[in-house]
Amino acid sequence: MSLSLVAYDDSDSEAETEKTEVPNTPSRQTSLLSPSVDRVQYFAPGSLGTKSTYEMQPTDNTDSSGTSTVYEDPPEHYAQNNNTHLTSPYCRRAYSGHTALCMSYKNHEQISSSSTNSGNVVSQKRTHTDSTTAIKGIRPYIPKRLRQENSSMPEKKESDQKNSSDCDVKLGISGEQTSRKISELIKPYLGSKYKLTEVPKNLIFCMSKHSGPVNEIQWCPVRQQSHMLLSASMDKTVKVWDAVDTGCCLKTYSCHSCAVRAAQWSSCGRRILSGGFDSMLHLTDVETGKQIFSSKNEFRISALKFHPTESNIFICGGFSPEVKAWDIRTSKVLRVYKAAVQQTLDILFLPEGREFLTSTDAVSRDSADRTIIAWDFQSAAKISNQIFHTYLLGTTASLKWTVFPLFFTERYTCPSLTLHPKESVFVAQTNGNYMALFSAQRPYRINKKKRYEGHKVEGFAVGCEFSPDGTLLVTGSSDGKVFFYNYHTARIIRTLSAHKEACVSAIFHPVLPSLLATCDWAGEIKIWQ
Repeated sequence: MSLSLVAYDDSDSEAETEKTEVPNTPSRQTSLLSPSVDRVQYFAPGSLGTKSTYEMQPTDNTDSSGTSTVYEDPPEHYAQNNNTHLTSPYCRRAYSGHTALCMSYKNHEQISSSSTNSGNVVSQKRTHTDSTTAIKGIRPYIPKRLRQENSSMPEKKESDQKNSSDCDVKLGISGEQTSRKISELIKPYLGSKYKLTEVPKNLIFCMSKHSGPVNEIQWCPVRQQSHMLLSASMDKTVKVWDAVDTGCCLKTYSCHSCAVRAAQWSSCGRRILSGGFDSMLHLTDVETGKQIFSSKNEFRISALKFHPTESNIFICGGFSPEVKAWDIRTSKVLRVYKAAVQQTLDILFLPEGREFLTSTDAVSRDSADRTIIAWDFQSAAKISNQIFHTYLLGTTASLKWTVFPLFFTERYTCPSLTLHPKESVFVAQTNGNYMALFSAQRPYRINKKKRYEGHKVEGFAVGCEFSPDGTLLVTGSSDGKVFFYNYHTARIIRTLSAHKEACVSAIFHPVLPSLLATCDWAGEIKIWQ
């Protein structure tokens, strides 16, 4: 009499065991899946019109049904005062990655047989191995643990796809070629120092592709690629322009579901950090549109700034009493700076990045403390909140001829702050229709002798900026004009009627002398020289 015992790992029931047994079969045979490889054609960057092929290898975080779409726009050339738009159907290409799961398993059967041979009992063990050929009609056994892991894999892939989702990128035909080029107009100035800034007079380009107000513009900080101009708009998009040679829109990033309030170039010029009213933070690769960093914030974002020496750290503020410092490498909050305010309007790092300033909306009837707050970056402690508070104007006498000091209280919010490129001072734009000058060193005292006034703010987030040589101070105005002030005398040098709507930003080019970019509340961007 012989007995046969069959053991299976992670077996659920005897019914499943019986299904996997094959009578009169010396071995169990399974078929292995191999990953499929698709060949797709694409347009290589920098060589449009030339097709090349590559093989897409399957990855773990790629969904089998996920697609990535890139739109290609025709080139757009804007002449002076030209607001016409070129429209044509987009060329769309889509590719999909397929992944196949290859599993191999080993099933060991231990068979004990006893036989009687001349009064001796012999026990034998046989190991049953899998073969590579499949038997028709037989489904191989899969342990319960592997089945549970396989059932959870689609959910993990879907979550990974959401975390690494890309922006919808629209690019012009010349976008790939011109985004990394060096402009012929910039090359002569790369090896020399910045010359004296002159007041621009002539309109070069008028770019009006935004369908909503433009909140912020910024030149690329890399000198070789400084022909690119970044713009953030209320139309939920971020655009990159060739604002030196052609005036074309190179790329459009649609990462946000609400208005984009702030956007910043990274120090390397390859990434764009953006934040908006959808409470989302996105760090986007300029070339591919892929989101390197993405996080949901607890409040709507209105201000962003990269640390001047730590390129992986940035600070964001918005409609909240808190200001947060983020680390891109870990996607976590490093520090939280708390103040008894409702909104942060702007953020300014002081030299070396050890301290920074925040402008807030904390204004009462008799006081304006906490309007500008100085913070220690490492300890998150407040250094001062009385920067833009009170200062002494003179003395006054009562009826009894007693002399009392006369204080003047500043009760205006400051929508923007800017640092002087050479001196240790900064300027605060105020809703009192003037700009105030402060020392960038403790105790950050206000300069009572200088006040830059003549323009209008009237509740708009009007920005101000110094020229690269520090001789001029430029600001927009709610009436659409651009005002140029002499930094040393605080006098108006020139007024430029630039826009019909409120001009909210005006910035000088970092390399080309006297090249100015302006934007307004109607969605127009203009380049002046």
